[in-house]
Amino acid sequence: MNAFNSLDIAVFLFYLVGVSAYGYYVYRSKQKAQMDTKDYFLAEGSLTWWAIGASMIASNISAEQFIGMSGNGFTVGVAVAAYEWVAAIVLIIVAVFFMPIYLKQKIYTMPQFLEQRYNATLSLIMSIFWLFLYVLVNLTSILYLGALAISNLVGGGGNAFHLIMVALAVFALVITLGGMKVVGYTDVIQVVVLIVGGLATTYLALTLVSEKFGLGHNAVAGFNMMMQDAGDHFHMIFEKPAPGDPQVEINKYLMLPGIAMYLAGQWIVNLNYWGCNQYITQRALGADLKTARTGILFAGLLKLLMPVIVMLPGIAAYVLHKNGGLQAEMNSTGSFNPDNAYSAILTFLPNGLKGLSLAALTAAIVASLAGKANSISTIFTLDIYKRYLRPESDEKKLVWVGRMTVLVAMLLAVALTWQDLLGIGGEGGFTYIQKYTGFISPGIVAVFILGLFWQRTTAPAAIAGILSGFLLSVFFNNYAPAVFGHETLFYTAFPNGKGGYEIPFLICMGLSFAFTFALMVGMSLAGPVVNPRALHFDARIFKVSPAVMSLIVVTMLMITALYVKFW
Repeated sequence: MNAFNSLDIAVFLFYLVGVSAYGYYVYRSKQKAQMDTKDYFLAEGSLTWWAIGASMIASNISAEQFIGMSGNGFTVGVAVAAYEWVAAIVLIIVAVFFMPIYLKQKIYTMPQFLEQRYNATLSLIMSIFWLFLYVLVNLTSILYLGALAISNLVGGGGNAFHLIMVALAVFALVITLGGMKVVGYTDVIQVVVLIVGGLATTYLALTLVSEKFGLGHNAVAGFNMMMQDAGDHFHMIFEKPAPGDPQVEINKYLMLPGIAMYLAGQWIVNLNYWGCNQYITQRALGADLKTARTGILFAGLLKLLMPVIVMLPGIAAYVLHKNGGLQAEMNSTGSFNPDNAYSAILTFLPNGLKGLSLAALTAAIVASLAGKANSISTIFTLDIYKRYLRPESDEKKLVWVGRMTVLVAMLLAVALTWQDLLGIGGEGGFTYIQKYTGFISPGIVAVFILGLFWQRTTAPAAIAGILSGFLLSVFFNNYAPAVFGHETLFYTAFPNGKGGYEIPFLICMGLSFAFTFALMVGMSLAGPVVNPRALHFDARIFKVSPAVMSLIVVTMLMITALYVKFW
């Protein structure tokens, strides 16, 4: 696999030069004499619907999806696609109900919304939290996993890991310094490369399965054989484990707790990520409502495709391994590490496609790094620097501060990742991200939903909601089974194979959200009947055009068909 030939190198360099040249073209051709904050942070509203949708997906898909979701495909199969397909539904909710309110409030950032709706205290708390989360969790883990994945792909050992890490950071830094306009439009190329390279890998994986079973070079035959040979990997819903079930089945349920997760954490995860997250919403905040809605719904359609790119190769790796086709990927204990599933498939790529696969992986990583760095810059500059440190700063100064923030954030990420000071490798990058973002998601979603749609929600209730959401998440995940037992009215805890009992993580999120929501409602009902910070808007802002409704119907029909097929 490590033997990249001249064709592979040419393909990768073509991608690298193409993205850089296009980014420079966008920067020069659309640059004003003096760039202001709306230009730099929101692309002055110039992103088209297809640029918004592509940028959202390019920023979303990164090394943790290629590694983590492929690994989950190897372990549990198509059920892990729930994260993507529920996301498509949530994007409809965000497009129809969240975005009209955000645009009406004319906000640049999520902390700005919190200050308008609640108070400056909550806005400052969440600004600081999001900065720490984006730098210490997201930026570092994307950089670590990206450098690890590419170094495994090209070979070269530890020195290659550090060199690649720096190269990724520099490439993302150059793109980000051009502002959201450059990020958004280069993301269009990134997502095209990502999809083309990803589909090529999936096609190869299916044909490998076909050839393994003597069916020729036929991707459709390979897919049908996968469904036949690994039927247990093509079901969306896991049954609740019974006493005496093997630990491997219990672990699957702990990861994806059957129908129960659709009543709990799946919605919390996705509403927080797609509706309350600066990293994602920033792409649409500078657009008009029609463009923003269309772009978000376009992203929803692309989400339906993502499991094909990042999950199917994992299932193919499982089938090939099960039938003796991936023995070289077994470790010293004789077991297969699921996180190696994607790279295992890549070992079979022909010359040329190796360069394309490297370009696809690099595109996913760089787009995510650039998008995250831009969001860090926006929050620090507008919600902390301008608000509290230098309120008198002019537009030129704020853009300069934004660029310096990008530089500092990227340098900090490289420093923390250089010797893995945060222990990302020990926990696993995908687990690391879920662990630290999942604890705060229930409180954030409760604060945003009640703030958007219930006028009586008070600022003290919101602050209590953020704190209680975090504390309840920690309690349900780590202490509830020991305090209340393994079986209660609200949950069932299962043996985790490590000597303890766990409640499925997605169930914990749902419980935390429900109790936080109830606490906030109770506190708000005890507060003033008339809330001066309440949002007032005409319900007609939620009305959608026939074109938007058509996109919604198409998306829902496709999701319905997928669930009917794989239930």
